[in-house]
Amino acid sequence: MKKVQIGIIGGTGLGEVLLKEAGGETVDVATPYGPPAGPPIVANWEGIDVAFLSRHGPGHCFNPTMVPYRANIFTMKKLGVQAVIASGATGSLREEIRPTDLVVCDQVIDKTLHRTNTFFDEGVVAHVEFADPFCPWLGGVLRDVGKNADTTVHPKGTYVCMEGPQFSTRAESQLHRQWGADLIGMTCMPEAKLAREAELCYALLALPTDYDCWRPADPAVGAAELLREILGNLQRVSQNALSLIREALKAIETPLPPCRCREALKSAIWTDKSRIEPAIRERLEPLISRHLAD
Repeated sequence: MKKVQIGIIGGTGLGEVLLKEAGGETVDVATPYGPPAGPPIVANWEGIDVAFLSRHGPGHCFNPTMVPYRANIFTMKKLGVQAVIASGATGSLREEIRPTDLVVCDQVIDKTLHRTNTFFDEGVVAHVEFADPFCPWLGGVLRDVGKNADTTVHPKGTYVCMEGPQFSTRAESQLHRQWGADLIGMTCMPEAKLAREAELCYALLALPTDYDCWRPADPAVGAAELLREILGNLQRVSQNALSLIREALKAIETPLPPCRCREALKSAIWTDKSRIEPAIRERLEPLISRHLAD
């Protein structure tokens, strides 16, 4: 299996671009957590080998709660990925963050309830640091290229990850603003936590498509027209993200520079390694083997 260093997680539109522009090919990857949301696409894009995964699967068939997050991240690890650029649509909680802007997130508030958020749920106890949930090096690459982008790129933002699939109530939206949050979405958790456990650099590029319900919609605009506007914003912001990711890939030098994200398990495994059962070692081998060597 071909090893790649950079992973991209996002929507199906980006996967279509890779297949068209870079001549990418799909590969099959098996994981202990079942198959990923869809077969990853491996390609050489902008001079660097990348692996792309559609978070919701072909045709957008997995809702945010049912996305196979563990299988997706484990797939990236098995492909040799060391750094992941993730993108996802959000609602804006701030007037100044306009639909079709981009935001390089630096913090997150996790409100999810029904998702398995760790690889270490049996046989091994690991406590990774997560004070800074997104990789400062990889996020820095996005911020640097964003300075010359044709669209507004906000260099930081706090993302509230809600369970969904329903959207917020107006009271919840106002509460999130009072918390100091800037964006509301449904998909970056547990993805970012699992990436840290897998010792992957992980940066999140948020794609605001509309203002969350704290900001009343124009009563003169009908529901069908509002939906068309949001879908149009999604198409434009996706193109903006595509352009920024292209430039970021050009700016990434290989081999990748050292980063604490890729040493996250170094002092995080608390279980006596002599007590870790062989079956558990085998299942988690891509994640923990180098930390259990005698």
